[in-house]
Amino acid sequence: MPSNLSNLKRDSIITGATRLFLEQGFNNVSMEKVAQAAPVSKATLYNYFDSKHSLLVAVVDELCHAISQTFETLSTDINKVESNLKQIALSFMDLIYSKEGIAIYGLIIAECKTFPELGILIYQVALKDSLLQLEQYLQALNNTTTFNIDDTAFAANAFFGVLKGEQHFQCLLNIKALPTQLEKQTYINKIIPLYMQGFLHDTH
Repeated sequence: MPSNLSNLKRDSIITGATRLFLEQGFNNVSMEKVAQAAPVSKATLYNYFDSKHSLLVAVVDELCHAISQTFETLSTDINKVESNLKQIALSFMDLIYSKEGIAIYGLIIAECKTFPELGILIYQVALKDSLLQLEQYLQALNNTTTFNIDDTAFAANAFFGVLKGEQHFQCLLNIKALPTQLEKQTYINKIIPLYMQGFLHDTH
């Protein structure tokens, strides 16, 4: 089991790498620069991460930590389903519409052209896990016999798709400002009831 010191060193490396990636761009950051920013020796850095790409995967994983934690708190109580979905939605939108999330997204798109395997790793870390967790939650709702979701995989994919929408692309292109917390909450309050009507069918 990793020691607290090991965890602190790993966190320090990820924090330093994140800052450097955002400030200087992925290609302009060397492992030596990351080691200096952490600060740790290069030998220690390579004990945790064998390449800059594995470090980028860890950075993305850390950014996705909040939404992963959100899934751990969910309940299948019929009276809490809407609030649970709103909670997931806010965690997801906080991630994809954060300055860090937008910037890292751009770095990944640029890098995966040269390193397709990186795109696969990032997809598994940033999206696939969340899709599977949401699908499992929707299936758990089905098991309560209160809901009848015909295709939980499609419903999970549609959930994140409708939250992302055109606005995310506009933010990536820097032609639209990142939404405020109030704007995100207003959008979520509009979209979740519609989502429930479309996918979560009451069997009674």
